[in-house]
Amino acid sequence: MNSNKNIEIVVVKDAKEGGKKAFELVKQSLEDGMKVIGLPTGSTPETMYAELRNSDLDFSNVTAINLDEYIGLPADHEQSYAHFMKEELYDTKPFKETHIPDGLASEEEETARYNKVIEDNPIDLQILGIGTNAHLGFNEPGSSFDSLTEKVELTEDTIEANKRFFESADEVPRYAYSMGLASIMSADKILLLAYGENKAEAIANAVNGPVTEEVPASILQKHKDVVFIIDEDAASKL
Repeated sequence: MNSNKNIEIVVVKDAKEGGKKAFELVKQSLEDGMKVIGLPTGSTPETMYAELRNSDLDFSNVTAINLDEYIGLPADHEQSYAHFMKEELYDTKPFKETHIPDGLASEEEETARYNKVIEDNPIDLQILGIGTNAHLGFNEPGSSFDSLTEKVELTEDTIEANKRFFESADEVPRYAYSMGLASIMSADKILLLAYGENKAEAIANAVNGPVTEEVPASILQKHKDVVFIIDEDAASKL
Protein backbone atom coordinates (compact mmCIF):
# COMPACT_ATOMS: atom_id res chain seq x y z
CA MET A 1 0.00 0.00 0.00
CA ASN A 2 2.37 2.71 1.19
CA SER A 3 5.95 1.98 0.30
CA ASN A 4 7.05 5.39 1.48
CA LYS A 5 8.23 5.32 5.06
CA ASN A 6 8.27 9.10 5.58
CA ILE A 7 4.55 9.50 5.01
CA GLU A 8 2.16 8.25 7.67
CA ILE A 9 -1.26 7.50 6.19
CA VAL A 10 -4.42 7.67 8.27
CA VAL A 11 -7.49 6.37 6.41
CA VAL A 12 -10.86 7.65 7.64
CA LYS A 13 -14.35 6.87 6.42
CA ASP A 14 -15.32 10.40 5.36
CA ALA A 15 -14.48 14.10 5.54
CA LYS A 16 -16.30 14.49 8.86
CA GLU A 17 -14.10 11.90 10.54
CA GLY A 18 -11.10 13.41 8.75
CA GLY A 19 -11.91 16.80 10.28
CA LYS A 20 -11.97 15.25 13.75
CA LYS A 21 -8.61 13.50 13.19
CA ALA A 22 -7.07 16.71 11.84
CA PHE A 23 -8.39 18.59 14.85
CA GLU A 24 -6.67 16.09 17.18
CA LEU A 25 -3.39 16.67 15.39
CA VAL A 26 -3.72 20.47 15.62
CA LYS A 27 -4.59 20.15 19.32
CA GLN A 28 -1.52 17.97 19.90
CA SER A 29 0.69 20.49 18.08
CA LEU A 30 -0.67 23.28 20.30
CA GLU A 31 0.09 21.23 23.39
CA ASP A 32 3.61 20.68 22.02
CA GLY A 33 4.15 24.45 21.84
CA MET A 34 3.20 25.30 18.25
CA LYS A 35 3.75 28.99 17.52
CA VAL A 36 3.08 29.13 13.76
CA ILE A 37 0.54 27.22 11.67
CA GLY A 38 0.22 27.22 7.89
CA LEU A 39 -3.38 27.01 6.69
CA PRO A 40 -5.17 26.05 3.45
CA THR A 41 -8.46 27.13 1.90
CA GLY A 42 -10.99 25.30 -0.24
CA SER A 43 -13.69 22.78 0.61
CA THR A 44 -11.33 20.06 1.93
CA PRO A 45 -10.41 21.68 5.28
CA GLU A 46 -13.96 22.85 6.06
CA THR A 47 -14.74 19.94 8.41
CA MET A 48 -11.48 20.60 10.29
CA TYR A 49 -12.29 24.31 10.57
CA ALA A 50 -15.74 23.43 11.93
CA GLU A 51 -14.08 21.31 14.65
CA LEU A 52 -11.66 24.15 15.48
CA ARG A 53 -14.45 26.77 15.63
CA ASN A 54 -16.50 24.63 17.98
CA SER A 55 -13.58 23.81 20.28
CA ASP A 56 -12.09 25.60 23.26
CA LEU A 57 -8.61 25.66 21.71
CA ASP A 58 -6.84 28.98 22.23
CA PHE A 59 -4.85 30.37 19.31
CA SER A 60 -4.09 33.77 20.83
CA ASN A 61 -0.36 32.96 20.92
CA VAL A 62 -0.28 31.40 17.44
CA THR A 63 0.53 33.08 14.13
CA ALA A 64 -1.34 31.78 11.07
CA ILE A 65 0.12 31.97 7.57
CA ASN A 66 -2.10 31.14 4.62
CA LEU A 67 -0.93 29.32 1.54
CA ASP A 68 -2.34 31.49 -1.19
CA GLU A 69 -4.69 34.16 -2.53
CA TYR A 70 -6.18 35.03 -5.89
CA ILE A 71 -4.60 38.01 -7.67
CA GLY A 72 -7.07 40.78 -8.44
CA LEU A 73 -9.60 40.09 -5.69
CA PRO A 74 -9.84 42.54 -2.77
CA ALA A 75 -9.78 40.94 0.68
CA ASP A 76 -13.49 41.66 1.18
CA HIS A 77 -14.55 39.94 -2.06
CA GLU A 78 -16.71 36.98 -1.11
CA GLN A 79 -14.56 34.58 -3.18
CA SER A 80 -11.24 35.82 -1.80
CA TYR A 81 -9.37 33.47 0.48
CA ALA A 82 -9.09 36.28 3.04
CA HIS A 83 -12.90 36.32 3.24
CA PHE A 84 -13.04 32.52 3.38
CA MET A 85 -10.61 32.41 6.31
CA LYS A 86 -12.53 35.06 8.26
CA GLU A 87 -15.75 33.10 7.83
CA GLU A 88 -14.26 29.68 8.48
CA LEU A 89 -11.95 30.48 11.38
CA TYR A 90 -10.58 33.94 12.09
CA ASP A 91 -13.85 35.63 13.06
CA THR A 92 -14.45 32.89 15.65
CA LYS A 93 -10.90 32.19 16.82
CA PRO A 94 -8.56 35.12 17.44
CA PHE A 95 -4.93 34.48 16.47
CA LYS A 96 -1.87 36.46 17.53
CA GLU A 97 -1.37 37.37 13.86
CA THR A 98 -2.86 36.20 10.57
CA HIS A 99 -1.09 36.54 7.25
CA ILE A 100 -2.54 36.08 3.78
CA PRO A 101 -1.16 37.34 0.47
CA ASP A 102 -2.60 40.67 -0.70
CA GLY A 103 -4.24 39.98 -4.06
CA LEU A 104 -4.10 43.68 -5.00
CA ALA A 105 -0.41 44.27 -4.25
CA SER A 106 2.29 44.36 -6.91
CA GLU A 107 4.11 41.13 -7.63
CA GLU A 108 7.58 42.30 -6.66
CA GLU A 109 6.52 43.84 -3.36
CA GLU A 110 4.10 41.13 -2.33
CA THR A 111 6.33 38.12 -3.01
CA ALA A 112 9.20 39.77 -1.12
CA ARG A 113 6.90 40.71 1.77
CA TYR A 114 5.39 37.25 2.06
CA ASN A 115 8.72 35.45 1.87
CA LYS A 116 9.87 37.65 4.76
CA VAL A 117 6.74 36.74 6.77
CA ILE A 118 7.55 33.02 6.32
CA GLU A 119 11.24 33.56 7.07
CA ASP A 120 10.42 35.49 10.26
CA ASN A 121 7.80 32.96 11.39
CA PRO A 122 9.09 29.42 10.78
CA ILE A 123 6.06 27.15 10.33
CA ASP A 124 5.62 24.42 12.94
CA LEU A 125 2.64 22.70 11.30
CA GLN A 126 1.67 23.19 7.66
CA ILE A 127 -1.77 21.92 6.66
CA LEU A 128 -2.40 21.21 2.99
CA GLY A 129 -5.04 20.04 0.57
CA ILE A 130 -4.08 18.52 -2.77
CA GLY A 131 -5.38 19.23 -6.26
CA THR A 132 -6.55 16.52 -8.64
CA ASN A 133 -3.32 17.30 -10.55
CA ALA A 134 -1.36 16.93 -7.26
CA HIS A 135 -0.81 20.66 -6.84
CA LEU A 136 -0.04 22.02 -3.37
CA GLY A 137 -1.27 25.56 -2.75
CA PHE A 138 -1.32 26.88 -6.30
CA ASN A 139 1.98 25.20 -7.18
CA GLU A 140 0.85 23.55 -10.39
CA PRO A 141 2.65 20.70 -12.20
CA GLY A 142 6.01 21.97 -13.41
CA SER A 143 6.53 24.30 -10.44
CA SER A 144 10.10 24.31 -9.19
CA PHE A 145 10.79 22.40 -5.99
CA ASP A 146 12.98 25.41 -5.06
CA SER A 147 10.12 27.90 -5.38
CA LEU A 148 9.33 30.49 -2.74
CA THR A 149 6.23 32.71 -2.77
CA GLU A 150 5.48 33.66 -6.35
CA LYS A 151 2.83 34.73 -8.81
CA VAL A 152 1.47 31.64 -10.50
CA GLU A 153 -0.77 31.15 -13.51
CA LEU A 154 -3.63 28.77 -12.77
CA THR A 155 -4.08 25.79 -15.06
CA GLU A 156 -7.32 25.08 -16.89
CA ASP A 157 -7.85 22.13 -14.49
CA THR A 158 -7.69 24.42 -11.49
CA ILE A 159 -9.92 27.07 -13.09
CA GLU A 160 -12.41 24.30 -13.91
CA ALA A 161 -12.28 22.98 -10.33
CA ASN A 162 -12.76 26.46 -8.85
CA LYS A 163 -15.44 27.79 -11.19
CA ARG A 164 -18.19 26.28 -9.02
CA PHE A 165 -17.49 29.09 -6.53
CA PHE A 166 -18.05 31.80 -9.16
CA GLU A 167 -20.87 32.83 -11.49
CA SER A 168 -18.91 31.44 -14.42
CA ALA A 169 -15.44 30.20 -15.38
CA ASP A 170 -14.76 33.65 -16.87
CA GLU A 171 -14.89 35.17 -13.40
CA VAL A 172 -12.27 32.86 -11.89
CA PRO A 173 -9.00 34.78 -11.49
CA ARG A 174 -6.23 33.52 -13.78
CA TYR A 175 -3.37 34.18 -11.37
CA ALA A 176 -2.66 33.78 -7.68
CA TYR A 177 0.08 34.38 -5.16
CA SER A 178 1.15 31.09 -3.63
CA MET A 179 3.59 29.99 -1.00
CA GLY A 180 6.24 28.04 -2.91
CA LEU A 181 7.15 24.38 -2.57
CA ALA A 182 10.42 25.16 -0.78
CA SER A 183 8.44 27.34 1.67
CA ILE A 184 5.98 24.49 2.30
CA MET A 185 8.82 22.02 2.79
CA SER A 186 10.44 24.32 5.37
CA ALA A 187 7.63 23.49 7.84
CA ASP A 188 8.53 21.27 10.76
CA LYS A 189 5.54 18.98 10.26
CA ILE A 190 3.10 18.64 7.37
CA LEU A 191 -0.50 17.43 7.42
CA LEU A 192 -2.25 16.78 4.11
CA LEU A 193 -6.02 16.24 3.84
CA ALA A 194 -7.78 14.63 0.87
CA TYR A 195 -11.26 13.23 0.36
CA GLY A 196 -12.97 11.69 -2.64
CA GLU A 197 -12.19 9.38 -5.52
CA ASN A 198 -11.11 12.29 -7.72
CA LYS A 199 -8.07 12.72 -5.45
CA ALA A 200 -7.05 9.01 -5.52
CA GLU A 201 -4.62 9.24 -8.43
CA ALA A 202 -2.93 12.38 -7.06
CA ILE A 203 -2.51 10.67 -3.68
CA ALA A 204 -1.07 7.50 -5.22
CA ASN A 205 1.39 9.52 -7.33
CA ALA A 206 2.36 11.71 -4.38
CA VAL A 207 3.04 8.77 -2.08
CA ASN A 208 4.39 6.04 -4.35
CA GLY A 209 5.32 7.71 -7.62
CA PRO A 210 8.65 9.16 -8.65
CA VAL A 211 9.60 12.49 -7.08
CA THR A 212 9.07 14.83 -10.00
CA GLU A 213 8.06 18.45 -10.51
CA GLU A 214 5.26 17.15 -12.73
CA VAL A 215 3.68 15.84 -9.49
CA PRO A 216 4.23 18.74 -7.06
CA ALA A 217 3.03 16.76 -4.02
CA SER A 218 5.65 14.04 -4.65
CA ILE A 219 8.19 16.38 -2.98
CA LEU A 220 6.55 15.42 0.32
CA GLN A 221 8.38 12.09 0.09
CA LYS A 222 11.52 14.10 0.94
CA HIS A 223 10.07 15.59 4.14
CA LYS A 224 10.87 14.10 7.54
CA ASP A 225 7.40 14.26 9.11
CA VAL A 226 4.26 14.04 6.98
CA VAL A 227 0.79 12.75 7.83
CA PHE A 228 -1.90 12.17 5.21
CA ILE A 229 -5.50 12.03 6.46
CA ILE A 230 -7.52 10.63 3.57
CA ASP A 231 -10.83 8.88 3.16
CA GLU A 232 -11.26 5.41 1.69
CA ASP A 233 -12.03 6.80 -1.77
CA ALA A 234 -8.89 8.95 -1.84
CA ALA A 235 -6.89 5.92 -0.65
CA SER A 236 -8.36 3.59 -3.28
CA LYS A 237 -5.31 3.60 -5.60
CA LEU A 238 -2.64 3.13 -2.93
